[in-house]
Amino acid sequence: MTATLEQLALCERFQSEVVPADPYSKLGIAISTLNLIPLNASRHKQANGTCGWYIHGGKYSTDADFYQPIHVAHLAKYCPQFIPYLALAPGWRILLAPEYEDVWFDERCLNETNA
Repeated sequence: MTATLEQLALCERFQSEVVPADPYSKLGIAISTLNLIPLNASRHKQANGTCGWYIHGGKYSTDADFYQPIHVAHLAKYCPQFIPYLALAPGWRILLAPEYEDVWFDERCLNETNA
């Protein structure tokens, strides 16, 4: 499993370790919210066949069915704008909106299962 040149450049820009997401691993995505702004993502520890990423639009919900599991290989179908960020290491958060990008390390992600 390797990162794309775009992913490598993004990791270097934010000084993140490069941790590519295996295309056959799963991530959590709130598909019904992807039309909402902003787009939020956080990467937690990889476990049980997941890459650790959770992605949603708008506000976070604690509903048990908020996130749906998909394979990383299918992310382009649902949220292609997120692909450049996939190799950021666990602990990173992203907030995207039109003409806005915020990327930061949040140690809490290393102790939480999702958010």
